[in-house]
Amino acid sequence: MCRKRSEIIAPLVAAILASAGCAAQNAASDQSAGTSAPACGTAGLTLPAGFCATIFADSIGAARHLVVAPNGDVFVALQQARRNSAVEGIPPGVVALRDTNRDGVADVRERFGSAGNTGIALHGDFLYADVGTAIVRYPKPAGALTPTGAPDTVVKGMPYTPGHRARNFVIASDGSLYVNIGSPTNACQVQDRQRGSPGVSPCTELERRAGIWRFDANRLGQEFTPAARFATGIRNSTGLAINPGDGALYAASHGRDNLSSNWPEHFTEQENAELPAEELLRVTSGDDFGWPYCYWDGQKRMRVLAPEYGGDGSQVGLCATKKGNVSAMPAHWAPNALTFYTGSMFPAKYRGGAFIAFHGSWNRAPMPQGGYNVVFIPFTNNTSTGAWEVFASGFVPADVQPATARHRPSGVARGPDGALFVTDDVSGRVWRITYRK
Repeated sequence: MCRKRSEIIAPLVAAILASAGCAAQNAASDQSAGTSAPACGTAGLTLPAGFCATIFADSIGAARHLVVAPNGDVFVALQQARRNSAVEGIPPGVVALRDTNRDGVADVRERFGSAGNTGIALHGDFLYADVGTAIVRYPKPAGALTPTGAPDTVVKGMPYTPGHRARNFVIASDGSLYVNIGSPTNACQVQDRQRGSPGVSPCTELERRAGIWRFDANRLGQEFTPAARFATGIRNSTGLAINPGDGALYAASHGRDNLSSNWPEHFTEQENAELPAEELLRVTSGDDFGWPYCYWDGQKRMRVLAPEYGGDGSQVGLCATKKGNVSAMPAHWAPNALTFYTGSMFPAKYRGGAFIAFHGSWNRAPMPQGGYNVVFIPFTNNTSTGAWEVFASGFVPADVQPATARHRPSGVARGPDGALFVTDDVSGRVWRITYRK
């Protein structure tokens, strides 16, 4: 039986309109939920199966540490760029990044501040930043991308030069402000890094350097003082983090250098490349981890006496009384940042564990250089066995030399959705790492 044309077209038009309506509704729903997702690439990194990465931002300056706000905005501390780096000429300060369309790439970029160094944090309605000899805070209400006023000084008069200048810090939930003050020298020698030069005894550097200091993040105008020292004997703990699981302070610390060049009668070049280990430390008030008198031998798995103080690589001496570590990793990799993973995006094995960004070595020669990666350390019930694994690599080629490294990981932080952000202070890049089931 023949049907009228209108009887055929009307249902077809209705079906098309209904389909279009559903598509529009679904698109609107996806947009409002922020579920737009880019293809799963790795942005040049080598990652475990199921992980993806995007270049969240690039060429922003010498990007050191970063912090991610509850709304996903990213704030990065910029230090003065090194000569001949890809970002030379970009001034220090803070860069604020926002991804408005949720595609894994920041499309809004703002800058503020005229000075910058390494540390950065959010606490209350303020953004805190390290500016070298001081820590300042900017008024920044929730959701604001830039400050609403000029910065105030929280701590001033901190030691800066010579030596390690990265004034990184972390703020605990009770407002305790823990600041790393790295050592001015390699091993507190009478003549720094000179062959056969003995160590100063007692090492007077420890009065103002080579430890962690505690201040109050909620109080302005504090002066740096030796009396505020929280822990000592830590050469340079550029990575600091509070473990949300138990509220404990952890530090990722750089070991010393120059064992074979300063003491060739005791150490070979191979031993120099492998000693001492880089360490993850659990830090409590009054702890002493032994620098400069001791270092951690990752092969013997204990602290041994430094040659500047009469050691030959086997003696323990006073080091028997110094505190040990949570985990030890290869020598000279340079741990630059630390964060604990409390998100739910990554598989269960990563939850509660620690991620460390390694800046990479310069002093393992003539052996191959190492590091330039992000390492993961599993924790179970706030406890680690010390085991670790490389999580992200590919920042540099296998035969890298520090002077030619295109990317050197410097900061690591978790976003509110569980993504992991990694910064690079050579090319000014920020990666965003995610996981898809």
